[in-house]
Amino acid sequence: MKTDWNPLLRDEFTKPYWGELQDFVRHERERYRVFPPQDEVFAALHLTSYASLKVVILGQDPYHGPQQAHGLSFSVRPGIAKPPSLVNILRELSEDIGTPTPDHGSLEHWARQGVLLLNATLTVRAGQAGSHQGRGWETFTDQVIRTVNNKTERVVFILWGGSARRKKSLIDEARHTVIESVHPSPLSASGGFFGSRPFSKANQALADAGREPVDWAIPELT
Repeated sequence: MKTDWNPLLRDEFTKPYWGELQDFVRHERERYRVFPPQDEVFAALHLTSYASLKVVILGQDPYHGPQQAHGLSFSVRPGIAKPPSLVNILRELSEDIGTPTPDHGSLEHWARQGVLLLNATLTVRAGQAGSHQGRGWETFTDQVIRTVNNKTERVVFILWGGSARRKKSLIDEARHTVIESVHPSPLSASGGFFGSRPFSKANQALADAGREPVDWAIPELT
């Protein structure tokens, strides 16, 4: 992990759970298709440095369909059909800040500005949602959240859905800002996600702390 996260998370790599987790994922890749590809498992930490971090958007599992997951929560590469939750996120983005809905579903524009798009579980077996939960990834990503919580500058944590909202116990709300709602999934989005305005609220919290807001408007492909 050749980023400024490495010295902050290095101790995790020597703990017993880490070796067991890596053995599990390696055996899974030998027997099944596993997403995302091995070189994209830590994409969120590669694209968003600890030093630049302003916002965390926490997901649960990587997408488990072909070519969907590429290491950023809720994001898909250009040219891949947008999953329903992402469609709803982009709808709320448009209604919140008034920008056109982009013609693709890549959220790399956010990641490169300090928005950590972190899933609680970093791998999944093809076609089997939740198949790599409870194997150790959550121990690692909880430590990522604790590490972010240690930052002295304000960070905005955007928590959508019950799984993400349970992570609130790891966050010092006296120093950081938590924005939470139901999940953007079609099953729940109408129950409080639509109209929640998480993007403008996040920017207001950053501005109140004297931090540069995020340019949430996703550029079209050129």
